[in-house]
Amino acid sequence: MTAPQDPASGSGSPFPQRGGPIQVFYAPPEAPRRPMISHAEGIYMWDTDGKRYLDATSGPVVSNIGHGNGRVLAAMAEQAGKVCYASRALFENQANIALAERVAALAGPGFERVFVVSGGSEATEAAIKLARHHAVACGEAGRWKVLAREPGYHGATLGAAAITGDPETDAVFGPVMRIMPRVPAPFTYRVPGNLDAETHARHCAEALEAAIRDEGPDSVLAFIMEPVGGLATGALVAPDAYYTAVREICSRHGVLLIFDEVMSGAGRTGRFLAAEHWPDARPDLVILAKGVAAGYTPLGMVLAPREMVEKVVAAGGFLHGHTYSANPLSCAVGEAVLAEVMDRDLIGNAERMGILLGERLQVLARHSGIVGDVRGLGLLRAIEIVADKTTKAPFPPARKAIARIVELGLDRGLLLYSRSTAGGRYGEWLMITPPLIVTDAQLDEMMALLTEVLDIFEAETRS
Repeated sequence: MTAPQDPASGSGSPFPQRGGPIQVFYAPPEAPRRPMISHAEGIYMWDTDGKRYLDATSGPVVSNIGHGNGRVLAAMAEQAGKVCYASRALFENQANIALAERVAALAGPGFERVFVVSGGSEATEAAIKLARHHAVACGEAGRWKVLAREPGYHGATLGAAAITGDPETDAVFGPVMRIMPRVPAPFTYRVPGNLDAETHARHCAEALEAAIRDEGPDSVLAFIMEPVGGLATGALVAPDAYYTAVREICSRHGVLLIFDEVMSGAGRTGRFLAAEHWPDARPDLVILAKGVAAGYTPLGMVLAPREMVEKVVAAGGFLHGHTYSANPLSCAVGEAVLAEVMDRDLIGNAERMGILLGERLQVLARHSGIVGDVRGLGLLRAIEIVADKTTKAPFPPARKAIARIVELGLDRGLLLYSRSTAGGRYGEWLMITPPLIVTDAQLDEMMALLTEVLDIFEAETRS
């Protein structure tokens, strides 16, 4: 039997041909070739040539419990043996109930209801729709604007992209989406003028209030933000007063506060929700994804208060859903992942290892001539790469600094996750976010590889 042919290739090449046309959809033809994955276990991955890689970033901050977890694989097989799919319009399923009950218990008061979807972008869309539906049910149909920060990131679908503060995304997709108002993100490293981080954060909070007033308080539905930044801001943690101020502003104007915890949730910062670090700034809605299923299945969710959901239900029910909402197979996997997180105290490990990681990254910054900043919480950390530590100037875009560092990491068996937001306008960083199962010895191994990679790149820039 012959291999299937790729009609787009024009050469009769089989689909499995590495680097063939099937890959061009995801990257330009000149992009460096990637290794072919073979298998993975724990925090390590192997390609088909037998080379081992240490995953320093949990993929795109997903693989919280590492690869090949036996408990999760067993739960996956058990559920698959019962039923993989059942429409939520026709059936309830025990896996969905168990997952929702566990998440609600972990999240605590104010998050008694859980709406399960297939990923972070879907969860963002669901949160926006739930907020809007609630406003209509409460007789506030004039509220529809969702304010967000720039830079920021909340998903790739058009609704999520409309509240994502990324000028490059706006330039391409702006004509087919309704871009929402943005306010500045409270960066702590590269702040404008002669301000310090605290003063700049206060100005950013004031900018939120000014935007609400300019837009018309009765028209603003919600403000969405990442409590600990993801890829758009490189593990940004604002001064504590910022969170309190944002909560007070939203409450004063009747604006819902949404925390996007797609990256920061599920234990990564040393708390189940990053929101727990700021108890007086409790959000109204929380978005989770990534770590709640740790890469074993597509899964996302919205956490909401009982009262909000009851008002929507009383008005006729939530006008939203997806084919795979509350999917029993995904829910069973998510429940097993969170059971593993709790039973192995991986949230505690994230806090303990996060402290050690922060300390070792600070040592690296003192040693390196190109690490300008270290920031983050728990095992959600980032290092900012600069050409000049005194001026904080980034490398020129033509240098493609971050891309080169990622390539050097691959060469030496270190997997990295990077971003040059808006073409480097806001800086360039590497996320340092190993799985929550990481050990002290593995941190040492990771730091040795990271130091070697950065030293090589720094030497290249001086040659």
